[in-house]
Amino acid sequence: MSNATAFFDRVAKRILAAHPAPDLRGITVLLPNLHVAQALAQALIRTANVPALLLSQMVTLDAWAQTVALDAPVVSDSQRGALLYQHLRKQPWFENAELWSMTQELLKLFDELTHALHELPSDADAFAAAVQQAYQARQNATLQLEARLVFELWHAMQEGVELDAARAYQQRLAKLAERADRPLYVLRASDWDAVEQRFLDEYEQRALVKVFDLREMVEEGGGLTASSLTLALSRRERELCAPLPPGAPKVGNPLSAKADAELSQGPGERASAPLFFAATSLEQEARAAAMQVRLWLQAGKRDIAIVVQDRVVARRMRALLERAEVLVADETGWTFATLSVSTVLDRWLTALQSDFYHHDLLDLLKSPFIFADMAAGERKAAVYHLEQLLRKQGVVAGLDKFFALAGHEVALHQPLARLRQAAALLEQNKKKPLADWLSALRESLNVLAVDTGLQQDGAGQQLLRALDTWRQELRGDAGRYAFHEWRRWLAQQLDTETFRDSSIDSAVRFTHLAATRWRAFDAVLLLGCDADHLPGAASGGRWFNDAVRSALNLPTCSTHTVRQRDDLLALLALNDCVLVTWQKEQSGETRMLSPFLQMLRDAHQQAHGDALTERELHSYLAVEDAHQITLAQAAQPAPSVTEEVVPLGVSISGYNSLVACPYQFYARHILRLNELDEVREGIEKRDYGDHVHQILQRFHERYVRVSEHPVAELVAALREISAEVFAGLLQQDFAACAWLARWYKSVPAYIEWQRENEAQGWRYAESEQAFDWPLEGVRLRGRIDRLDERGEEKLVLDYKTQSDAVLRNKLKEPGEDVQLACYAYAHEAADAAFVSIDNGKVKRVEPKHDVPLLAQLNAQRLVDVMAAIRGGAGLPANGVDAVCMHCEMRGVCRKGEWMVGNVD
Repeated sequence: MSNATAFFDRVAKRILAAHPAPDLRGITVLLPNLHVAQALAQALIRTANVPALLLSQMVTLDAWAQTVALDAPVVSDSQRGALLYQHLRKQPWFENAELWSMTQELLKLFDELTHALHELPSDADAFAAAVQQAYQARQNATLQLEARLVFELWHAMQEGVELDAARAYQQRLAKLAERADRPLYVLRASDWDAVEQRFLDEYEQRALVKVFDLREMVEEGGGLTASSLTLALSRRERELCAPLPPGAPKVGNPLSAKADAELSQGPGERASAPLFFAATSLEQEARAAAMQVRLWLQAGKRDIAIVVQDRVVARRMRALLERAEVLVADETGWTFATLSVSTVLDRWLTALQSDFYHHDLLDLLKSPFIFADMAAGERKAAVYHLEQLLRKQGVVAGLDKFFALAGHEVALHQPLARLRQAAALLEQNKKKPLADWLSALRESLNVLAVDTGLQQDGAGQQLLRALDTWRQELRGDAGRYAFHEWRRWLAQQLDTETFRDSSIDSAVRFTHLAATRWRAFDAVLLLGCDADHLPGAASGGRWFNDAVRSALNLPTCSTHTVRQRDDLLALLALNDCVLVTWQKEQSGETRMLSPFLQMLRDAHQQAHGDALTERELHSYLAVEDAHQITLAQAAQPAPSVTEEVVPLGVSISGYNSLVACPYQFYARHILRLNELDEVREGIEKRDYGDHVHQILQRFHERYVRVSEHPVAELVAALREISAEVFAGLLQQDFAACAWLARWYKSVPAYIEWQRENEAQGWRYAESEQAFDWPLEGVRLRGRIDRLDERGEEKLVLDYKTQSDAVLRNKLKEPGEDVQLACYAYAHEAADAAFVSIDNGKVKRVEPKHDVPLLAQLNAQRLVDVMAAIRGGAGLPANGVDAVCMHCEMRGVCRKGEWMVGNVD
């Protein structure tokens, strides 16, 4: 006989002893949850041993209370929250506080104060009298400021005749107690709240009440050895925590005599006890837990509870189980704030509030829920095209700017127009009631077809229903709220609303400790039971701590802790097959097991020399590791390609990439894995370089020969042109002033350098000229910064905003940097040089080698290499560290892996 069966049979015997079979319809049994009904019914049928049995009413207290009709409607929590928020907003001392979170916490405290009344009022008059009595009792009491504030606000909120959820529950319980006309049997495992206990007391004045408290039944024992450990834990914790009276003798062994006797039995005589698995990481804990569940399923267990203490581990464990095709039902659920269906709302409102900042816009457009009425391929193509455009053109924000960017692209105009239409519905500069904001949100979701996407998802359907429910509840609220206030309210609502997926029917379920009261399972896995998670912190308490609660005679954290301990004891008493997991290490620091469970282990260790350590799972995990597919050691890649995919043309930058690392060229220009351009929000050095190029092009088009003009005129003109070119940047980013000042510092030096250049006979000819030069089997393309001439001679110049030392290093090895050589080849120039413009100095940096010969050799090398690639030659990843350091293709070639393998 299992532990649970024995407990339920004892309950059944006592009920049947007072109410003989076959008709039990004259009694009511209160259950902690409806899962218990089946087990109790089976025990009653088994114990009655009659052909037919008419079962009693079995119901939870909350469900029973909901059957009682009330005379007044119940005000929703959303209505109460809005009313309280408006009141708090008027108080000057709350100006900078997060009022919505404070409102939520205050409402919880108000409900607890209502339930803490010494009476159980059944109508509005009785409630008003009870509130007034409590208020007068507190008038002369010394309360700290926070406690006084809470109490006064609660008293003010109770003046109306409207019923809130707490008052409605209170009145329903009072009416049930007044109508008591049948015996009431109660199953519980931990203490009830004060209002529920008060209901039992009043019910007992009119009819029989019998409470089956699992804690007392465990201590009674009745020959049940399975509960000895929980009995030991319960007694040990109480005795160790309770202060000893003066003169009392010290207790050596806190276990009861019965527990001592049971724990001293031999291994074959003891009932099963929980086993403990101490993991060294989150991943190991999740893997061990998933492995244990699979082993239980293989052993034929069909009702497995995973009592989750650590939700992070639970997420990983669930993923591992689903990979093994084991679905998990979830009784606890997840808040909407953690689900993707809510993410699309946040992305939409964030994009709207940021004036469609490009990152926010792209995040929104990449959601699978937006524009759900478009074909998936069409939607993705439009988003990709828009992303390419805005990154290429550098548009940071602004829907109108994106419209202008789209130009005549019809595929982009429709989604952008819908965004504009939806944005017009949510007027951010106005204050509106919460219901109006919700209506505008729903309309905007319709325009964007987000609601269509959400309707195709179970969580999305529930989210839309929640939005509609809140809108209906708040129709009577006359308060007006700014857009940012409404957003905070909505975020808080989504963080408190829970989604439970009822579509999954599985033998494995996630649940929480309070939901296991009086429940028996084939197997139980207590997940994440370190001291940080068990006992877990009580919800709330950010604004008003335990000191405030204590002053108001409300339950404190210790009450919550005791309830968790009792629920844990009940779970262990009813279930024979239990595994406890926790992480004993995290980020190099030791983590302790839950003190509740540590005392249990200590008790077992003291009696048997066994700490209940689970040992087999390590072996199973090792076997699983042995069967993992091990990838071969990565090798240095050197792919070859077919002739059809080899580019017909190569840019100067592409040629440089080919020389620096053939694999980089392969990834960038054959596979086309180039990184997307980043939208530059701030001014970068390359922006500075681009603008210097534009300035000098304009300047030399106006002043072809500077030596014919006064220096003062040239300086003034160059500064004027500079200001015009930088004007756009200055409007975009004030930091551009620093770059402009840096350039101004070099203006005199540049004019002096240009005059010296002309004194040597060189004359400006042209600038920013593109070329596309045909070679054998390949075309070389690029754009030169400037071409000078001296009679029949040509000089190619390339402006660089780098120091002359850096540029000389580039030219140290002939052929390493192909830029100047290729420019010279394309323009049949005998000379080529960099022009270094840096730190108020301008210098010409020339190659040390013969430029025409260098140009010819570079061109021939490109022809030969491209022919080899077309012929199947490999493209090895052989770039030096200086190249690899900033290479965006390093993750593709995986140099970090194969280089490790090649180190001697």
